[in-house]
Amino acid sequence: MYANAPLIGAPGGRARLDTPALVVDLPALKRNISRMAALAQARGIALRPHVKSHKSARIARLQIDAGAHGVSCATLGEAQVMVDAGIRGVLVTSPVVGEHKVHRLVELARKAGPRAVMAVVDHPDNVAELASAAASLAFPLGVLIDYHAGYGRTGVTDEHAALALAKRIGEAAPLALRGLQAYGGNLQHIGERAQREAAAAALRARIVKIVETLQAAGIELEIVTGVGTGTHDIDSSDEVFTEMQVGSYVFMDAEYAQVLSAASDTRFETSLFVQSTVVSVNAPDWVTVDAGIKSFATDSGIPLAARGIDGPSQYAFFGDEHGKLVVDAPHRPTLGAHIEFVAPHCDPTVNLHQVYHIVDGDTLVGIWPVDARGHF
Repeated sequence: MYANAPLIGAPGGRARLDTPALVVDLPALKRNISRMAALAQARGIALRPHVKSHKSARIARLQIDAGAHGVSCATLGEAQVMVDAGIRGVLVTSPVVGEHKVHRLVELARKAGPRAVMAVVDHPDNVAELASAAASLAFPLGVLIDYHAGYGRTGVTDEHAALALAKRIGEAAPLALRGLQAYGGNLQHIGERAQREAAAAALRARIVKIVETLQAAGIELEIVTGVGTGTHDIDSSDEVFTEMQVGSYVFMDAEYAQVLSAASDTRFETSLFVQSTVVSVNAPDWVTVDAGIKSFATDSGIPLAARGIDGPSQYAFFGDEHGKLVVDAPHRPTLGAHIEFVAPHCDPTVNLHQVYHIVDGDTLVGIWPVDARGHF
């Protein structure tokens, strides 16, 4: 039984949680999902949202019910969790390499059925590896060519490499080329919108070059996938991409709240918080809370106090289990006070917690597992 389960449905349960606790505002979450779905529908672009942000089959189901035609997964383990939950249209967005993982992928595809699971490839050796394992399937395994659109972590480097790889896939009967992945992760947090637009336009031009090169060789692509929360309303403005892999929009975080600040940016709400308790008030200039580096990701700045405190404050990491909250004397919270923070980076923050505490207003309405946490 979850520690906070007795509070489900109790009046004021949100303010009585044992902490640290990962909290999701359910109405805000649903509004974010609806806003992105409405934008996608209006612009004629499909949604295959990325579950690496929430790692939750329940939230993925909300996205599917709102119109998404599948999900994107960073790891094979995430994909297995989604398929086990009955979700199809699953794309594994990182290359699946090595005998054991390739076997897992093929068995997952077998379980899910035709066209239900896809993988990306960026090297001919991986094409051969996948083709050999997929020969046992009764249907071809769908693959997408991965293009290194930004960071260069994975992907082919140009249109010539893409064409060569497409030809290798075409020669592998157990595989079916479904499309191209071009996720510009380096674009998503460019703060100045005009610079973000220019960088996104440059990427789309490179994608068009790849698509046209393949078309000239008689190779058509059904799918061109990519697009993150930071460029969702930019990259959906023309017909280069056929679908978006947006992820963080469901929660938002401190970093994205700063990025999506222009008047032309879609307004998504913060729906994810980490609730903490003030456990010491003896220091003259700060209070100590019970949420430290085991409760927040530390790669993207500091948490922002959002609920339970009046006036300005400054958080600082204070060890594994604790945080320091510097607060002016008139606004100092009392011992035992509950304070909710906006996470600096939602994806890795979620990965630190086992469950979501789902709230509607001040009421705890459910506790949902972070299903795909720890699945690789």
